[in-house]
Amino acid sequence: MSPRESADPRLGRAIRELRQAAGVTQEDVAYHAGISTGSLSRIECSLANPSWTTVRRIAAALDASLGELVAAVEKRPER
Repeated sequence: MSPRESADPRLGRAIRELRQAAGVTQEDVAYHAGISTGSLSRIECSLANPSWTTVRRIAAALDASLGELVAAVEKRPER
């Protein structure tokens, strides 16, 4: 992954925390988002930069609005 394409670690952390708060597994979210469990794991670990479509599907699988997901990302410090 080039620096320009690097994943924002805040997104992965926000997805993981929303998933855990909802009490669902990576397998459940991945299935409902139409992606592999490995892909979701890589996104949560900031090893993959998901497409906008994938982000929307993950939010829907978490029963969260895009606004809720963005708010969860924005409240985390950048590192």
